[in-house]
Amino acid sequence: MPDFEGTWALNRRIEHSDGTLAHFDGQAIWVPDAEGLCQEESGTLRIGKGTPIVAKRRYLWRPELSVYFDDGRFFHDVPPLGGKAAHWCAPDRYDVIYDFASWPEFRVTWQVSGPRKSYRMDSTYRRTHG
Repeated sequence: MPDFEGTWALNRRIEHSDGTLAHFDGQAIWVPDAEGLCQEESGTLRIGKGTPIVAKRRYLWRPELSVYFDDGRFFHDVPPLGGKAAHWCAPDRYDVIYDFASWPEFRVTWQVSGPRKSYRMDSTYRRTHG
């Protein structure tokens, strides 16, 4: 788990099935907590040509690479060498691919499908320091 600790530049592109594009530019910081690491993402989200908004999100990472929402609910397991994982939030399905081939830069791609949500989200993390 110490490989993630520190500050990362985060760039994200979100393409909705209706063609709407969104971009997020910010940072992700992994800091130690009592049980592993806390990941905090913060930055600016722009949906289409709309006014940019400040966006924040927090996740809890545990030593076995299990990720939890900040309220303690299980989210998914990260494949240690990269690869596929999934999260089911009825009736929507979240499929993810972790790509660590260019470490210490890595990419996370989510494909979300269901009656309530339908988009692809590509995130690139580049270590800045720490």
